[in-house]
Amino acid sequence: MMDKRWTLASGFILLLCVVEVLTADAAESPFPGPRGETLDLAAREDIWTRPAKGFLAEFVRVPRDQVVGFALYTHDRGVLKMSAQLYPLQPDEPREVRLELMTDGQWREVARAPVIYPGWSAHFRITPWDSSQSVPYRVRHGRDAVFEGLIRRDPVDKDTIIIGSLSCNSNRDRGDRDAIVSKLKEQDPDLLFFAGDQSYDHAEHTAAWLLWGHQFREVIKDRPVVTIPDDHDIGQGNVWGEGGIVADSTAGDSGGYFYPPEYIRMVDRCQTWHLPDPADPRRIEQGITVYFTRLRVGEVDFAILEDRKFKSGPKGKIPQMGPRPDHIREPGYDPKAIDLPGLQLLGERQMAFLRDWGQDWTGARIKAALSQTAFCGAVHMHGSKANRLLADLDCNGWPQTGRNNALRELRRALACHLCGDQHLAVVVQHGIEAFRDGPYGFTNPAIINSYYGRWWEPEDGQPGAHPIPGSPLAWTGDFLDGLYNRITMIAYANPTFADIKTMAAEQRNPEAELGDGYGLIRFNKKSQQITFECWPRYTDLAEGDKAQYPGWPVTFRVEDNDGRQVHGYLPELVIQGADDPVVQVIDESNGDILYTRRIQGNRFRPPVYAAGSYTVKVGNDRPDAWQRNGLAPAEADTPPVVVPLP
Repeated sequence: MMDKRWTLASGFILLLCVVEVLTADAAESPFPGPRGETLDLAAREDIWTRPAKGFLAEFVRVPRDQVVGFALYTHDRGVLKMSAQLYPLQPDEPREVRLELMTDGQWREVARAPVIYPGWSAHFRITPWDSSQSVPYRVRHGRDAVFEGLIRRDPVDKDTIIIGSLSCNSNRDRGDRDAIVSKLKEQDPDLLFFAGDQSYDHAEHTAAWLLWGHQFREVIKDRPVVTIPDDHDIGQGNVWGEGGIVADSTAGDSGGYFYPPEYIRMVDRCQTWHLPDPADPRRIEQGITVYFTRLRVGEVDFAILEDRKFKSGPKGKIPQMGPRPDHIREPGYDPKAIDLPGLQLLGERQMAFLRDWGQDWTGARIKAALSQTAFCGAVHMHGSKANRLLADLDCNGWPQTGRNNALRELRRALACHLCGDQHLAVVVQHGIEAFRDGPYGFTNPAIINSYYGRWWEPEDGQPGAHPIPGSPLAWTGDFLDGLYNRITMIAYANPTFADIKTMAAEQRNPEAELGDGYGLIRFNKKSQQITFECWPRYTDLAEGDKAQYPGWPVTFRVEDNDGRQVHGYLPELVIQGADDPVVQVIDESNGDILYTRRIQGNRFRPPVYAAGSYTVKVGNDRPDAWQRNGLAPAEADTPPVVVPLP
C-alpha cells in the first residue's frame, strides 16, 4: 500500500490547504462583512473565551480525546479522497491531523494534513489507491483523539449494488438517529447518499454538521458517502444560485447566495471535498467552488449534480402569480409565461458534463444521477393540508425547458434519478414529449419529517389516467404537475397528520405515520433491474417488505428509463472482439443522440423511435471504435451487421 507518491500528493494538498488557512486568518473575521458577523458563532476560534450558550455551543465542547468527530471518503479510478471533521480546537492544540492505514497488521502513517479554519476540516488525497482491497483507517489528532473506520474495496464482483438515500435532517429533533442507523447497518449499503439539508441551523453550519456526523458516525465510518449541501446547509430558505451572484435576502428568490462566499466555500469544503475531483473545477462568481462530478461504485456510475448552483432565480424574471415570486396559485396560467429564453436550470457546464458522462461507460454497467431535488413538482399541499399550492418553483420542474433537456440526457444513458429535498417520498416516471417516455425518479423521505410536511392529494380526489395496477394507493397514474410537466405517479408516502405542529409533537412516536425514514436502491447488474425501497424511521426490518411504505418496493428494468415507443429496429449487430460493448445510435436527420448504452453479450438490435436514417457507433467503453452510417429500420430476417472491434 505504501507509495512515495502518497507523500507528494499529500504535500500538494497541504500547500493548497495552507493557502486557505492564511486567507482565512488574514481577515478580522472568517466571514467578512455585516452578513458574516453572526455566522458560525458556536464554532469560532474564540469560543473558549466566552461561556457556552445553547445546545450547539455546548455540544461542540467535547473532551479533548474526542476532537476528531468523523471522516468521509470516496475512491474512484485509483484516487482516494478523505475529509476529516474536527470539533473546534483550543488555541494551544496542534492544527494538524494524521491519517494511518492498517497494512500487514500494523498501523502506518501515510499522510498529514492541516486543519482548516473556518470549518475545522482536514483533507487527504491518496494516489495511487488499490480499490481491490479493504483497508482499516484511522484519523488521529494529538496523542489521544482518534476516529477509526474501514475503506471498503470497490464491490465490482457483486451482482447487486445497494445505495442508501437520505436527506432533510430536521433540527427539531436533536437526539440520536439510531432507529435509522441500526437498519442501515443491517442492510449494509455499498454507498450512502445524503442529498442535502444535513443542517437546518442556517447560521451555524459547522456545529450542526458535527451533530449530523455524530448522529450517523456508526454507519458513515466504513463505507463511501456522498454528501451534497442544499439550501438550509448554506443558510437560506431556498437557493437559486444563478452562477454565484449575491442574493438580496435569505429567501434566495432573487438568485444567488446571501451569506459571504467564505461561508459558502466552507460548507462546500466540509461536505464535498471528499468527492472525486470536479469535472469542471472553474469557480463561479465570488470565487464560489463547484463539485459536480462522477463516482463509480461496483460498476454503477453516479453523476453527482448541483441542482441549485447555476439555476436562475424567479424574482423579477417571470410574472408573479402568487403571494411570493416562487409560488404560483393562478389556475389555468400559461406555462410558457414562466419558461422564458435564457433561464437556466443545471447550466451549460453541467449539461456538457452530463452529455459526456452519458457517452463514457468506462467502469460502468448501470448509470444513475444524484442531486438535491426532483425534476417535477410532485406535491399538492405544503406545510399543512390547509395550504394547497399549484406550483412551487423551488424544484427542478422549473424552468420546464431546462428540466426536459436534463431528463433527455439522463434518458440517453438509461439513468434513473435519486434526490431528496421535498419532504415527501415519491416515485415517478417522468414524461418529456409524452407520458412515461422518460426516466424514473425517486425522492427519498425526510430523515425527520418535523420541519416542513408535504402531501400528494389531487384536488378532485381522483387517480390519474392509467393508474398503477394493484397499487394500495388511491392517487397513482398520469398527471400534469403544477408546472404542466408530465409525470406518472407510482408511489407516495403521505403523513397521516394534517399539520407540521402535530407532526413535530409525534416525531419520536414509533406508531405515528409521519412519512419519515430513508430510501434504499438496489441496482442488479446481472438482471438489469432497479428496485426502489422506502423504509419508515421506526419500521421493523423483520417484517420484510410489508414494513415498507404502501406502494413500495418498486422494481423496473434499466431500459424502462427510456420509455419512448419503439417504431422499429435497426439490423442486428453481431460484435466481434468485445464482451458487453457500448452502442450509440444517432438520428441523421438532426444529429440527435438517441442513446448510448452498454449492452449485455455481443448481439443487439438497436431500437429506434421513428422512420429515418441512423448512424450506429460501437466501442468498448465509449462508442469510438466502429461506425456505420445510413442504417434504417429493418425486418427481423434482415442479415446482421458484423462489427469487428480492434
